[in-house]
Amino acid sequence: MTSSQLRSALRAGRRVYGTLVVSDSPRWPAQIAQLGLDFVFIDTEHVALDRQSLAWMCQGYAALGLAPVVRIPSPDPHAATMALDAGAAGIIAPYVETVDQVRALRGAVKLRPIKGERLQAVLEGRATFSPELAAYQAERHRDSLLIINIESQPAIDRLDALLAVEDLDAVLVGPHDLSSSLGIPERYDLPAFEAAVREIGARARARGIAAGIHSWMGVEREIAWANAGYTFFIHSADIIAMRTTLTAEIRALRTALGDLPATPGGADIAI
Repeated sequence: MTSSQLRSALRAGRRVYGTLVVSDSPRWPAQIAQLGLDFVFIDTEHVALDRQSLAWMCQGYAALGLAPVVRIPSPDPHAATMALDAGAAGIIAPYVETVDQVRALRGAVKLRPIKGERLQAVLEGRATFSPELAAYQAERHRDSLLIINIESQPAIDRLDALLAVEDLDAVLVGPHDLSSSLGIPERYDLPAFEAAVREIGARARARGIAAGIHSWMGVEREIAWANAGYTFFIHSADIIAMRTTLTAEIRALRTALGDLPATPGGADIAI
């Protein structure tokens, strides 16, 4: 999907599918493009990607018809602007908890190039843009996506106010941080986690905002969330898929040849 098609799909409530891409290998885009995805999720919060690597990735995936959606390191409007300049189709801001954060991100994603005092006055409702400037901004940022991560109990407590900020395109559940905020780290099987995910989805849908989740917990869980109204799916990650597949294949090879299976090591990947 192009960025325009992705935004239209989210606004229309159609389901869209992506995956997290960690590798910046130049061979990766052509392979990812064959997977039947609608977009790619590029994470710069937990993955060490510099601006040049990010720009190459965004431009490469966009050229192959996959909208690059970038999670920035923090809910910082300046970081959002830099990712958009690199070619991001949309911004995912992590660990958003306040209305002021969403408004500032709206200014960066939807109202550039205005900054500073004039932008702040508009965001606070104390001023408006001229019709010509407003039309220019609407056209320039028509396809730029603003998505916020919901990853904590305070964000859930303020969710209706966050969803009410103008120009928000979607919310995305971050399971690892959300489970930790709920006091049940990585216990995705517990009713409290499931209830929080369903509450976020229901409240977003009631506002006409797309709800998404990044999941590495099995297709069955994703199907259940789709039936509950989720439409924006980031399934697994290239690094998780590689580890899962190679672990199973190496274990099968060792077993078939009569060798003892190697003991798995290392911690789970939490992204």
